[in-house]
Amino acid sequence: MSAFWIATIGTSVIAFALKYSGHSVPERWLSHPKIQRINALIPIALLSALVAVQSFSEKSQLMIDQRVVGLSVAIIALFLKAPFPLVVLSAAVSSAAVYHWL
Repeated sequence: MSAFWIATIGTSVIAFALKYSGHSVPERWLSHPKIQRINALIPIALLSALVAVQSFSEKSQLMIDQRVVGLSVAIIALFLKAPFPLVVLSAAVSSAAVYHWL
């Protein structure tokens, strides 16, 4: 058995154990207000990290390219309270324009 399959099976076992232990947590622990506030912020932190990694890195190198322009345009559109489809379209169009221009 190769190292790849050992890592795959090990990761699957760990994922199953984490999911199973999550179902075993008592309800009173999860209903605590501090835990609920933290759980509300976790998706925001994960999405922000994903956007940062996808916008400023390629493989293992730090990159600054057209994606930064698209992200900047999206942030400006959000500050101007534009509708979400307009935010996405403006970011995509500006990023594509800079990519085609370079």
